[in-house]
Amino acid sequence: METLLSFIHNNLELLYVVILSIFLGIEVISRVPSVLHTPLMSGANAIHGVIIIGSIIVMGEAAADNYVVLTLGFIAVIVGTINVVGGFVVTDRMLEMFKTGKDKASKQTKDN
Repeated sequence: METLLSFIHNNLELLYVVILSIFLGIEVISRVPSVLHTPLMSGANAIHGVIIIGSIIVMGEAAADNYVVLTLGFIAVIVGTINVVGGFVVTDRMLEMFKTGKDKASKQTKDN
């Protein structure tokens, strides 16, 4: 418990930044129109690809016998990949809704 209090005391400015970021994020997201939530979130999911890079770096720097870090890094790579792919799938499905009949027919001929 004392180490936690010591960490908070030493990093108080960082804690303030995190708390203010949370409030700012809530305020920004609450003012986004409903129509824009899907493209905004799918774009944010794609940007989260940095999680994949960070987890690969952490796994590369970890000791070979540190199974906890390697397991958490592996899980982070899997979950980050699912998040990025899901973001692109949602964006593709959303854009598909706005295509006209002519656009859909030309895409089907290209796919075949």
